[in-house]
Amino acid sequence: MRARLAIRGRVGSPKVGLFELDSHRVVHTPHCSVHHPLINRVASVVRRALVDTAMTCYSERAHLGLARYLQVVVERSSQTAQVVLIVNSADPKPAAACLDLIRERLGSELHSLWFNGNCTRSNSILGAQFVPWWGRQSVVERFAEAAVHYPPGAFGQSNLDIAAKIIDHVRARTPPGARVLEFYAGVGAIGLSLLPTAAHVTMNEVSPHSLRGLELGIAQLDAAQRDQVAVLAGEAGALLANAAPAGSGLPQALDAQVVIADPPRKGLDPALTRHLREHPPERFLYISCALDSLCQDAAQLTAGGRLRLAELAAFDLLPYTEHVETVARFERHLSG
Repeated sequence: MRARLAIRGRVGSPKVGLFELDSHRVVHTPHCSVHHPLINRVASVVRRALVDTAMTCYSERAHLGLARYLQVVVERSSQTAQVVLIVNSADPKPAAACLDLIRERLGSELHSLWFNGNCTRSNSILGAQFVPWWGRQSVVERFAEAAVHYPPGAFGQSNLDIAAKIIDHVRARTPPGARVLEFYAGVGAIGLSLLPTAAHVTMNEVSPHSLRGLELGIAQLDAAQRDQVAVLAGEAGALLANAAPAGSGLPQALDAQVVIADPPRKGLDPALTRHLREHPPERFLYISCALDSLCQDAAQLTAGGRLRLAELAAFDLLPYTEHVETVARFERHLSG
Protein backbone atom coordinates (compact mmCIF):
# COMPACT_ATOMS: atom_id res chain seq x y z
CA MET A 1 0.00 0.00 0.00
CA ARG A 2 3.06 2.28 0.15
CA ALA A 3 6.08 2.69 -2.13
CA ARG A 4 9.07 4.97 -2.60
CA LEU A 5 10.42 4.77 -6.13
CA ALA A 6 13.56 6.32 -7.59
CA ILE A 7 13.40 8.47 -10.73
CA ARG A 8 16.47 8.50 -12.96
CA GLY A 9 17.28 8.58 -16.66
CA ARG A 10 17.27 11.07 -19.52
CA VAL A 11 14.80 13.75 -20.55
CA GLY A 12 12.05 12.00 -22.48
CA SER A 13 13.09 8.56 -21.23
CA PRO A 14 12.82 8.42 -17.43
CA LYS A 15 12.97 5.23 -15.37
CA VAL A 16 10.71 4.89 -12.32
CA GLY A 17 11.50 1.97 -10.04
CA LEU A 18 14.00 0.49 -7.61
CA PHE A 19 17.76 0.61 -7.33
CA GLU A 20 19.74 -2.47 -8.23
CA LEU A 21 21.40 -4.00 -5.18
CA ASP A 22 24.41 -1.94 -4.01
CA SER A 23 24.01 0.62 -6.79
CA HIS A 24 22.14 3.71 -7.91
CA ARG A 25 21.14 2.10 -11.21
CA VAL A 26 17.36 2.15 -11.44
CA VAL A 27 15.38 -0.88 -12.60
CA HIS A 28 12.16 0.30 -14.22
CA THR A 29 9.25 -1.57 -12.55
CA PRO A 30 6.04 -0.69 -14.44
CA HIS A 31 4.15 -3.87 -13.53
CA CYS A 32 5.34 -4.74 -10.01
CA SER A 33 3.15 -7.56 -8.66
CA VAL A 34 3.89 -6.62 -5.03
CA HIS A 35 2.46 -3.11 -5.39
CA HIS A 36 -1.20 -2.28 -5.09
CA PRO A 37 -2.30 -1.77 -8.73
CA LEU A 38 -2.92 1.93 -8.07
CA ILE A 39 0.78 2.43 -7.23
CA ASN A 40 1.70 1.07 -10.67
CA ARG A 41 -0.96 3.29 -12.23
CA VAL A 42 0.40 6.39 -10.46
CA ALA A 43 3.98 5.57 -11.47
CA SER A 44 2.86 5.28 -15.10
CA VAL A 45 1.02 8.62 -14.99
CA VAL A 46 3.98 10.35 -13.35
CA ARG A 47 6.41 8.92 -15.90
CA ARG A 48 4.24 10.15 -18.77
CA ALA A 49 3.93 13.60 -17.13
CA LEU A 50 7.73 13.80 -16.82
CA VAL A 51 8.04 13.01 -20.54
CA ASP A 52 5.33 15.43 -21.65
CA THR A 53 6.74 18.34 -19.62
CA ALA A 54 10.37 17.51 -20.54
CA MET A 55 11.30 17.49 -16.87
CA THR A 56 14.89 16.49 -16.13
CA CYS A 57 15.77 13.52 -13.89
CA TYR A 58 18.22 13.64 -11.02
CA SER A 59 21.83 12.50 -11.30
CA GLU A 60 23.78 11.74 -8.09
CA ARG A 61 27.17 12.23 -9.69
CA ALA A 62 26.42 15.71 -11.06
CA HIS A 63 23.85 16.65 -8.40
CA LEU A 64 21.75 18.03 -11.25
CA GLY A 65 18.31 17.29 -12.63
CA LEU A 66 14.93 17.79 -10.98
CA ALA A 67 12.76 14.65 -10.57
CA ARG A 68 14.37 12.61 -7.81
CA TYR A 69 11.87 10.22 -6.19
CA LEU A 70 8.18 9.38 -6.08
CA GLN A 71 6.26 8.35 -2.95
CA VAL A 72 2.80 6.79 -3.28
CA VAL A 73 0.49 5.77 -0.42
CA VAL A 74 -2.87 4.12 -1.08
CA GLU A 75 -5.69 4.85 1.38
CA ARG A 76 -7.68 1.65 1.81
CA SER A 77 -11.09 3.15 2.49
CA SER A 78 -11.17 5.44 -0.56
CA GLN A 79 -8.79 3.48 -2.83
CA THR A 80 -7.12 6.77 -3.73
CA ALA A 81 -3.43 7.69 -3.75
CA GLN A 82 -1.46 10.24 -1.74
CA VAL A 83 1.31 11.23 -4.17
CA VAL A 84 4.56 13.04 -3.35
CA LEU A 85 6.96 14.16 -6.08
CA ILE A 86 10.44 14.67 -4.58
CA VAL A 87 12.37 17.28 -6.53
CA ASN A 88 15.94 18.62 -6.45
CA SER A 89 14.68 22.15 -5.87
CA ALA A 90 13.65 24.31 -2.94
CA ASP A 91 11.09 26.05 -5.16
CA PRO A 92 8.09 24.11 -6.54
CA LYS A 93 7.84 26.32 -9.64
CA PRO A 94 10.13 24.15 -11.85
CA ALA A 95 7.83 21.19 -11.15
CA ALA A 96 4.52 23.06 -11.43
CA ALA A 97 3.63 21.96 -14.97
CA CYS A 98 4.37 18.32 -14.14
CA LEU A 99 2.37 18.45 -10.89
CA ASP A 100 -0.62 20.01 -12.65
CA LEU A 101 -0.54 17.30 -15.31
CA ILE A 102 -0.38 14.53 -12.66
CA ARG A 103 -3.40 16.02 -10.90
CA GLU A 104 -5.37 16.30 -14.14
CA ARG A 105 -4.60 12.77 -15.32
CA LEU A 106 -5.16 10.95 -12.02
CA GLY A 107 -8.46 12.73 -11.38
CA SER A 108 -10.68 10.82 -8.94
CA GLU A 109 -7.87 8.33 -8.20
CA LEU A 110 -5.94 11.09 -6.42
CA HIS A 111 -6.21 11.53 -2.65
CA SER A 112 -3.68 14.39 -2.51
CA LEU A 113 -0.65 15.71 -4.34
CA TRP A 114 2.49 17.13 -2.71
CA PHE A 115 5.76 18.74 -3.71
CA ASN A 116 8.77 17.79 -1.58
CA GLY A 117 12.04 19.68 -1.98
CA ASN A 118 15.24 17.71 -1.40
CA CYS A 119 18.40 19.56 -2.50
CA THR A 120 20.85 17.62 -0.33
CA ARG A 121 23.74 15.48 -1.54
CA SER A 122 22.67 12.42 0.42
CA ASN A 123 20.79 9.13 0.20
CA SER A 124 17.82 10.63 2.06
CA ILE A 125 14.69 10.25 -0.02
CA LEU A 126 12.53 12.95 1.52
CA GLY A 127 13.54 16.53 2.20
CA ALA A 128 12.20 18.64 5.04
CA GLN A 129 9.98 20.83 2.87
CA PHE A 130 6.46 19.67 1.95
CA VAL A 131 4.17 21.90 -0.14
CA PRO A 132 0.55 20.78 -0.53
CA TRP A 133 -0.46 21.00 -4.19
CA TRP A 134 -3.97 19.59 -4.00
CA GLY A 135 -6.19 17.45 -1.78
CA ARG A 136 -6.39 16.30 1.81
CA GLN A 137 -3.74 16.66 4.51
CA SER A 138 -3.44 13.02 5.57
CA VAL A 139 -4.28 9.45 4.65
CA VAL A 140 -6.56 7.93 7.29
CA GLU A 141 -6.44 4.26 8.28
CA ARG A 142 -8.39 2.51 11.04
CA PHE A 143 -6.98 0.07 13.57
CA ALA A 144 -9.40 -1.24 16.22
CA GLU A 145 -11.75 1.58 15.16
CA ALA A 146 -9.14 4.26 15.90
CA ALA A 147 -8.66 6.79 13.09
CA VAL A 148 -4.92 7.03 12.44
CA HIS A 149 -3.64 9.91 10.31
CA TYR A 150 -0.59 9.70 8.02
CA PRO A 151 0.69 13.04 6.69
CA PRO A 152 3.05 12.50 3.74
CA GLY A 153 6.22 12.85 5.84
CA ALA A 154 5.19 10.40 8.56
CA PHE A 155 6.43 6.81 8.72
CA GLY A 156 3.90 4.16 7.82
CA GLN A 157 3.96 0.41 7.22
CA SER A 158 3.56 -0.80 3.65
CA ASN A 159 1.79 -4.08 4.47
CA LEU A 160 -1.25 -2.89 6.42
CA ASP A 161 -2.99 -6.28 6.71
CA ILE A 162 -0.03 -7.73 8.63
CA ALA A 163 0.52 -4.46 10.52
CA ALA A 164 -3.07 -4.79 11.78
CA LYS A 165 -2.31 -8.32 13.03
CA ILE A 166 0.70 -6.97 14.94
CA ILE A 167 -1.44 -4.27 16.53
CA ASP A 168 -4.05 -6.87 17.52
CA HIS A 169 -1.27 -9.02 19.01
CA VAL A 170 -0.04 -6.08 21.12
CA ARG A 171 -3.58 -5.17 22.20
CA ALA A 172 -4.21 -8.74 23.34
CA ARG A 173 -1.11 -8.53 25.58
CA THR A 174 -2.06 -5.20 27.15
CA PRO A 175 -4.23 -5.88 30.23
CA PRO A 176 -7.51 -3.93 30.47
CA GLY A 177 -7.22 -0.88 32.70
CA ALA A 178 -3.43 -0.64 32.32
CA ARG A 179 -1.47 2.59 32.19
CA VAL A 180 0.54 2.43 28.97
CA LEU A 181 3.68 4.25 27.88
CA GLU A 182 4.69 3.93 24.22
CA PHE A 183 8.07 5.01 22.85
CA TYR A 184 8.62 5.61 19.11
CA ALA A 185 4.85 5.91 18.81
CA GLY A 186 4.78 7.29 15.26
CA VAL A 187 1.30 8.51 14.32
CA GLY A 188 -0.29 6.41 17.07
CA ALA A 189 -1.42 3.25 15.28
CA ILE A 190 -0.77 1.19 18.41
CA GLY A 191 -1.40 3.75 21.14
CA LEU A 192 -4.69 5.11 19.80
CA SER A 193 -5.99 1.56 19.25
CA LEU A 194 -5.50 0.83 22.99
CA LEU A 195 -7.75 3.65 24.21
CA PRO A 196 -10.99 1.62 24.44
CA THR A 197 -9.47 -0.62 27.13
CA ALA A 198 -6.47 1.22 28.64
CA ALA A 199 -6.75 3.54 31.62
CA HIS A 200 -4.28 5.99 30.11
CA VAL A 201 -1.86 6.07 27.15
CA THR A 202 1.23 8.27 26.99
CA MET A 203 2.95 8.37 23.59
CA ASN A 204 6.47 9.57 22.88
CA GLU A 205 7.62 10.58 19.38
CA VAL A 206 10.30 12.84 17.85
CA SER A 207 9.32 13.24 14.17
CA PRO A 208 7.36 16.47 13.54
CA HIS A 209 5.41 14.76 10.74
CA SER A 210 4.37 11.87 12.98
CA LEU A 211 3.53 14.30 15.79
CA ARG A 212 1.27 16.13 13.35
CA GLY A 213 -0.45 12.83 12.53
CA LEU A 214 -0.90 12.16 16.26
CA GLU A 215 -2.41 15.62 16.69
CA LEU A 216 -4.92 14.97 13.91
CA GLY A 217 -5.84 11.56 15.34
CA ILE A 218 -6.32 12.87 18.88
CA ALA A 219 -8.46 15.74 17.58
CA GLN A 220 -10.98 13.17 16.31
CA LEU A 221 -11.41 11.54 19.73
CA ASP A 222 -14.29 12.36 22.02
CA ALA A 223 -13.56 14.43 25.12
CA ALA A 224 -13.35 11.42 27.44
CA GLN A 225 -10.78 9.66 25.26
CA ARG A 226 -8.73 12.86 24.83
CA ASP A 227 -8.41 12.92 28.62
CA GLN A 228 -6.85 9.44 28.44
CA VAL A 229 -4.00 10.54 26.16
CA ALA A 230 -0.76 12.42 26.64
CA VAL A 231 1.93 13.11 24.02
CA LEU A 232 5.56 13.74 24.93
CA ALA A 233 7.69 15.05 22.07
CA GLY A 234 11.43 14.43 21.88
CA GLU A 235 14.10 11.74 21.88
CA ALA A 236 13.31 8.85 24.21
CA GLY A 237 16.69 8.92 25.95
CA ALA A 238 16.68 12.69 26.45
CA LEU A 239 13.14 12.53 27.81
CA LEU A 240 14.15 10.04 30.48
CA ALA A 241 17.37 11.87 31.36
CA ASN A 242 15.55 15.18 31.84
CA ALA A 243 12.50 13.80 33.64
CA ALA A 244 13.77 11.05 35.91
CA PRO A 245 15.03 12.13 39.34
CA ALA A 246 18.23 10.39 40.38
CA GLY A 247 17.61 7.09 42.13
CA SER A 248 13.90 6.93 41.36
CA GLY A 249 11.72 5.02 38.98
CA LEU A 250 9.73 6.73 36.26
CA PRO A 251 8.18 10.00 37.43
CA GLN A 252 4.41 10.17 37.64
CA ALA A 253 4.02 11.58 34.10
CA LEU A 254 5.83 8.52 32.71
CA ASP A 255 4.64 5.91 35.18
CA ALA A 256 3.22 2.87 33.40
CA GLN A 257 2.43 -0.78 33.97
CA VAL A 258 2.95 -1.61 30.29
CA VAL A 259 5.72 -0.08 28.18
CA ILE A 260 5.70 -0.49 24.39
CA ALA A 261 8.49 0.35 21.96
CA ASP A 262 8.64 0.10 18.16
CA PRO A 263 12.09 1.55 17.42
CA PRO A 264 13.89 1.99 14.09
CA ARG A 265 16.24 -0.69 12.77
CA LYS A 266 19.11 0.40 15.02
CA GLY A 267 17.08 -0.59 18.11
CA LEU A 268 16.39 1.07 21.43
CA ASP A 269 18.03 4.27 22.61
CA PRO A 270 20.75 3.10 25.08
CA ALA A 271 19.34 5.37 27.79
CA LEU A 272 15.92 3.76 27.39
CA THR A 273 17.42 0.25 27.54
CA ARG A 274 19.30 1.16 30.70
CA HIS A 275 16.20 2.67 32.33
CA LEU A 276 14.02 -0.33 31.55
CA ARG A 277 16.67 -2.68 32.95
CA GLU A 278 17.01 -0.67 36.17
CA HIS A 279 13.31 0.25 36.58
CA PRO A 280 11.43 -2.59 34.85
CA PRO A 281 7.70 -2.17 34.16
CA GLU A 282 5.34 -5.05 34.80
CA ARG A 283 5.41 -5.78 31.05
CA PHE A 284 7.50 -4.53 28.14
CA LEU A 285 6.38 -5.16 24.55
CA TYR A 286 9.14 -4.64 21.98
CA ILE A 287 8.28 -4.57 18.25
CA SER A 288 11.45 -5.07 16.23
CA CYS A 289 12.23 -4.94 12.50
CA ALA A 290 15.86 -6.09 12.96
CA LEU A 291 16.80 -9.33 14.71
CA ASP A 292 20.40 -8.23 15.36
CA SER A 293 19.39 -5.14 17.32
CA LEU A 294 16.61 -7.06 19.10
CA CYS A 295 19.11 -9.69 20.29
CA GLN A 296 21.56 -7.04 21.47
CA ASP A 297 18.85 -5.10 23.30
CA ALA A 298 17.36 -8.27 24.83
CA ALA A 299 20.76 -9.19 26.28
CA GLN A 300 21.02 -5.75 27.86
CA LEU A 301 17.43 -5.71 29.14
CA THR A 302 17.73 -9.09 30.87
CA ALA A 303 21.29 -8.61 32.15
CA GLY A 304 20.20 -7.34 35.56
CA GLY A 305 17.83 -10.26 36.15
CA ARG A 306 14.82 -8.01 36.70
CA LEU A 307 13.28 -8.52 33.24
CA ARG A 308 12.87 -11.89 31.54
CA LEU A 309 11.94 -12.71 27.96
CA ALA A 310 8.58 -14.50 28.09
CA GLU A 311 7.40 -14.71 24.46
CA LEU A 312 8.45 -14.14 20.86
CA ALA A 313 6.17 -13.91 17.84
CA ALA A 314 7.30 -13.39 14.23
CA PHE A 315 5.19 -11.72 11.52
CA ASP A 316 5.87 -11.88 7.78
CA LEU A 317 5.49 -8.12 7.36
CA LEU A 318 7.91 -7.99 4.41
CA PRO A 319 7.03 -10.91 2.11
CA TYR A 320 9.59 -12.07 -0.45
CA THR A 321 12.45 -10.90 1.79
CA GLU A 322 14.49 -12.49 4.58
CA HIS A 323 13.14 -9.96 7.11
CA VAL A 324 10.43 -10.52 9.70
CA GLU A 325 8.85 -8.24 12.28
CA THR A 326 9.26 -9.70 15.77
CA VAL A 327 7.21 -8.89 18.86
CA ALA A 328 9.01 -9.74 22.11
CA ARG A 329 7.20 -9.78 25.46
CA PHE A 330 9.31 -9.16 28.54
CA GLU A 331 7.94 -9.57 32.07
CA ARG A 332 9.24 -8.18 35.35
CA HIS A 333 10.86 -11.03 37.28
CA LEU A 334 8.98 -11.87 40.45
CA SER A 335 12.13 -11.61 42.53
CA GLY A 336 13.22 -8.35 40.80
